[in-house]
Amino acid sequence: MRFLHTSDWHLGRQFHNISLLEDQRHVLEQLIDIVDDRQVDALLVSGDVYDRSVPPAGAVSLLDDVIHRINTELGVPMLFIAGNHDSAERLGFGARALARSGIHIMGQPGHPPASVALSDDAGEVVFFGLPYADPVTVRHHLGVDVHSHEQAMSALLAQAKEQIAGRRSVVLAHCFVDGGVESESERPLSVGGADRVPPTLFEPFEYAALGHLHAPQSRQWPHVRYSGSLLKYSFSEEKQHKSATLVDMDAQGKCEIEKISLHPLRDMRILEGHFDELLAQGGSDPGKEDYLLIRLLDTHAIHEPMHRLRDVYPNVLHLERPGLLCSGERRETSRERLAVGELPLFEDFYRQMTGEELQPQGQKLVAGILDRLHAGEVD
Repeated sequence: MRFLHTSDWHLGRQFHNISLLEDQRHVLEQLIDIVDDRQVDALLVSGDVYDRSVPPAGAVSLLDDVIHRINTELGVPMLFIAGNHDSAERLGFGARALARSGIHIMGQPGHPPASVALSDDAGEVVFFGLPYADPVTVRHHLGVDVHSHEQAMSALLAQAKEQIAGRRSVVLAHCFVDGGVESESERPLSVGGADRVPPTLFEPFEYAALGHLHAPQSRQWPHVRYSGSLLKYSFSEEKQHKSATLVDMDAQGKCEIEKISLHPLRDMRILEGHFDELLAQGGSDPGKEDYLLIRLLDTHAIHEPMHRLRDVYPNVLHLERPGLLCSGERRETSRERLAVGELPLFEDFYRQMTGEELQPQGQKLVAGILDRLHAGEVD
């Protein structure tokens, strides 16, 4: 049995008020090619299909197109579970009818848990779908007394284990496994670390296809894996290499795992340097269309730095000026630190605006105004 494990599509996401739908379509085209070229038997999406509970129309249209091409044109079954960003009810609309076509959407925890059995030459592989469910949701749907995420996941998995019946098994779950590496773009499931669940819970299954954490990773056992998100969704993910996880399961349930790289339309990078140097190198930068956070090391004022940088790097999304507030290795943000540098900062600004140095008479005038401001004599 060969299946492709993905998660955290976050369709419809915006980043710094920029829609990423075009970027998502680009990487989903690669996913469709992988399903076709590698003759995949099933595609798994382990939660956070959409970025929010009421997705924009463009995101729904994109998902519809992807489902049509993978399921209808290629004839490949697709399995979805709801993540913490999804609305379980909206995602699961029409699920019973869609299941007859090989589109299996598992939005709410059930008793028994939702499952899909697919067959290969060695027999059946049963896929259990455990959508994101906090303790309150599990208590409501299962009628069990649980008060933590670990207890809730244990209750859901216990039901799944009862249904294995000697078959090879795969579980799809959307959760935070203890020890996992998180990113800034993930919405916390709870506060204070109470959302963690131990990886030992997934030991009985041949493969655990996890979603929620955006970095591709495994915890404790190779078969308990996060495929990671399809794209970088924060600058904290700059060093991550996004991929989909191809799994080949043999007749005994042993899994061979291959990460297949995904290549973004625009990368997400952090550039650090001095203003003039960054402007000079921008013309020859092959990634100048990337989404950028730029950290300027200059300690003087610069006229309209964002506007001028965007002439070279059109997708600069955030600008930091640590050089204005740093002293040695210690960053100071106090009013006193700013006050010490006010006159030099104004001189830099004057130089940027006029191309000339501020003369002594002007320095004396500005210094007097600053003194009166600090004394509270000027509104």
